Amino acid sequence: MSKQPLTPEGCAAAVGDIVARIFRELDAWREAIADRGPSVRVADLDSLVEGFVVPELTLPDPLLIGAGFIAAPQYVHGRDVHFAWWLGPVDSNPLLGNTSVPTRLDLSARVYIEYLRDFRTLEWYQVPESTHQTHITGPYVDHLCTCDYILTLTMPVRVEDEMVGVVGADIYVKRLERELLPLFLALDEPVVLLNEVGRVVVSTEPTMLVGDILPNPQHSLARYTQLTCTGTPLRIAIGVSTAAV
Repeated sequence: MSKQPLTPEGCAAAVGDIVARIFRELDAWREAIADRGPSVRVADLDSLVEGFVVPELTLPDPLLIGAGFIAAPQYVHGRDVHFAWWLGPVDSNPLLGNTSVPTRLDLSARVYIEYLRDFRTLEWYQVPESTHQTHITGPYVDHLCTCDYILTLTMPVRVEDEMVGVVGADIYVKRLERELLPLFLALDEPVVLLNEVGRVVVSTEPTMLVGDILPNPQHSLARYTQLTCTGTPLRIAIGVSTAAV
């Protein structure tokens, strides 16, 4: 049987499938944490989160580079701030060097002090807290852990109608490119994956680079057809083939 040609709609669906896969995992983690009740002990929470995060970070060719749970103030006994967060194995990281096993985020490191002072104002936490919905932050350069472009997906965890924190996962943009570029390049036209504010996530258009934000998307994408990636705030823009211009 001949293989069906890839379509723009197929590319948009592929993006939606990847995001849905990650959020399904986060939802399972959310339920496991919520089942612990309105407050937890540090050791119990850390053991729980490590148990479901580390296996994901040590899969062959894992999709995620970091994951865990960030607790709301006072949810963890005696803690105003508590991050149960692990970073997967990395190569040539300016902060960590080369690591072959998951590494726990060390809140005692001086590099984290200012960042964590008011983490509730950060997008990946503040938006789920205010909307009670899942959220995708980025792409942005993670200067604290990966020193590379990532997307952060977060989901609020609620117990008895009170938010007790967020579960989250980081994915390298370069890892997402490995999933999506073969699909995008199968189309004759240039393809750009954008977040909700017009920032470039993945692109086969040389003039639109990862992290670029289009100052006037209506003008920049005038020759593009845009499709929403179902279940996400992301969209793909398919342009006119450069061969036809």
